Amino acid sequence: MLFDLDLLRAFITVVDHGSFTAAAGRLHSTQSTISQKIRRLEDMTGHRLLDRGNRTVLPTEAGQALLSHARHLLALNEQILDVLAGTAVAATVRLGVPEDFIARRTTRVLADFSRQHPLVKLEITSGLCAELSTRFDRGELDLILIKQRRHSRGAITRHAESLAWIDSAQHPCLPLDPIPLVVFPPRGLYRDDLIRAIEAMGRAWRIAYTCSSLNGIQSAVAAGLGISLLPQRTVTPEHTVLDARHGLPPVEHYEIALMHRPTANAMTQALAAALAAMLAEDTGEQDS
Repeated sequence: MLFDLDLLRAFITVVDHGSFTAAAGRLHSTQSTISQKIRRLEDMTGHRLLDRGNRTVLPTEAGQALLSHARHLLALNEQILDVLAGTAVAATVRLGVPEDFIARRTTRVLADFSRQHPLVKLEITSGLCAELSTRFDRGELDLILIKQRRHSRGAITRHAESLAWIDSAQHPCLPLDPIPLVVFPPRGLYRDDLIRAIEAMGRAWRIAYTCSSLNGIQSAVAAGLGISLLPQRTVTPEHTVLDARHGLPPVEHYEIALMHRPTANAMTQALAAALAAMLAEDTGEQDS
């Protein structure tokens, strides 16, 4: 006996949505068609697969046993289609970007690039800049967009990165002693600058919260776990910006850098050009 994937898809959709009507809408079909498919599947298996209650349709014991296998078969089918589709890929570009860039206009630039180059496969990796740099050096990434100290390594384009000291708007931490700090893990950007600035003020400090996620850092500061140092563009209304009036110096020695190898293929260079144009527009600066 060979299972019909169309019947299995109808069965899974009914279970997931708890009704024939909802499943029909999801599959752009009619309720009677979905019912016929379920009956055919029950005839094939020799088991009643669904309990048709007054409110919610639930799988029977036999239906529950079939469910996980049905999901696996459909997933395997999708994997086969992906593999076959991959034979038409003309090139692969492996891009590494920090977390705070992948959620902003970068995503739209990548979508535009994919529409212009439909045979190019994009593999996007997000993470801490130190990790992205290491993976680039190991040859695991073709193109990286990272934040670094100015001119610390070569780049095809670079732009100044404006930073801001931030505290919670509702639960300020700067007056506390010692001052609680919210930081990225060791080797994470801004951590050392943050500690040195607090020590230069003659203030005691403690690491109150460590997180590798930008969203985690933003939320921790907003909640009153401590102060931090982040790019100006990531400040939210839940934050208060601290400056020289609070004894904190400006931090002006970071930049956004875009880099690829001299031997990069044409598609990597094309994507780099698109990202460089985005950076120039976002910062309003010329390459430096």
